[in-house]
Amino acid sequence: MSGLFIVVSLLGLMALGMPVAFALGMTALLTIIIFLDEGQLRFFGESVFQATNDFNLLAIPLFILMGAAFAGSRAGADLFNAGYVWCYKLRGGLAMCSVVACAVFAGLCGSSAATSAAIGRFAIPEMMKHGYSSRLATGAIAAGGTLGILIPPSVTLILYGVATEVSIGQLFLGGVIPGVLVTVLFCIWISVAARREIAQRVSLEAVRAAEPVAAGGLPAVLDGPGADATVVPVESFSLTQRVMATVRVIPFGLLIVGVLAMLYLGIATPSEAAAGGALLALVLVIIADRGMTLRRFNEILRESTGQTTMVMLIVAFSAILASVLSFLRIPQDLAALITDLDMNRWVVLLVINLLLLVLGFFLPPVSIILMTAPILLPVITTLGFSPLWFGVVMTLNMEMGLITPPVGVNLYVTKGVSPAEVSLLDVLRGSTPYVGVLAVAIVIMSIFPQIILWLPERIYG
Repeated sequence: MSGLFIVVSLLGLMALGMPVAFALGMTALLTIIIFLDEGQLRFFGESVFQATNDFNLLAIPLFILMGAAFAGSRAGADLFNAGYVWCYKLRGGLAMCSVVACAVFAGLCGSSAATSAAIGRFAIPEMMKHGYSSRLATGAIAAGGTLGILIPPSVTLILYGVATEVSIGQLFLGGVIPGVLVTVLFCIWISVAARREIAQRVSLEAVRAAEPVAAGGLPAVLDGPGADATVVPVESFSLTQRVMATVRVIPFGLLIVGVLAMLYLGIATPSEAAAGGALLALVLVIIADRGMTLRRFNEILRESTGQTTMVMLIVAFSAILASVLSFLRIPQDLAALITDLDMNRWVVLLVINLLLLVLGFFLPPVSIILMTAPILLPVITTLGFSPLWFGVVMTLNMEMGLITPPVGVNLYVTKGVSPAEVSLLDVLRGSTPYVGVLAVAIVIMSIFPQIILWLPERIYG
């Protein structure tokens, strides 16, 4: 009954429009008053402080600062251009290089929204100029942006590590190979979608251009190489142009390698690596753009502070609600109930993923992880799954929520950076197939968990 009260209260407050952080805090207060000793209210303020007084959480504002510095710079354009000059001959190559650029940019900022915005503002108009449909162009950007919460440094993985006490360094390593795999799966789907789009356009042009056959009234078939000019650009680039475009992104690649090397070689903690990355990011942006003004620097700080405040409030009030749940023994009782049911553990995992998917329709990833990870951890460990493995699988599930309505953040961000003629429905239609691609990725990593676990085990032993 207490667990049902918490769920109904939380969903009810959020349905009334209360911000997620305050809905969590209010639910915790009501639960303490109704089900626990009111004397425990005096620990509420102290608990808020203690929840955020964690050195590991310092990595969050620093990585957010790092992402904000790059989001308003030329980094996104440089990454897209570098991919463009190498992939322009491939069918669907522009969309593929957009996804790859999103993957690299994800390693610079750890934010899905920032990744979609930074790459999309350059890539979407360029793709549409070369004949890509609005659905194919925006879908690639919205889905590619979701890599921001999977490829390290990931704010989502940091919060999962804090909530479950799993090593953040191991979580970062666990996200590397899955990040590459999901990027490849996205590119495979783009190739399929580009071929289908070409076939549809060829058929349409054939119907319009062909003359009916007298006997049966059937149109003739349009033939010729011009049919796929809509998706394959006709320009070409010299080797010098390709090398110059690649050289411009080398500093960004070195920054990613440097931050991860500091972390994985034991030179720095996640927070110290984030501090080094944020400082180097600001220096790189100043050198590369040569347009960093005091006003722009102030905007970066304001944007970082706003995002950090939102995340930290959710962290603080989620921790209080998690403590209340622990006092009421809801996680422990849930784990015992599932164990007593003697259900196949893969069936339980499927139910958990469906639950997370439904929550992703209405809540951002940060909220879902902080609310559910402490509850699901006993269940996962009881069933014999690795908490490290589950953290990455859970993040993949959160990626689905970023491109599904009604609260799919990447859908609205992508619409915001798209040309005016692109509708939100176009973005939604283009993004929907990638939900299936992410589901395939979860299945693959469930069958082959070493895709996630191999690198952490290799480095940490």
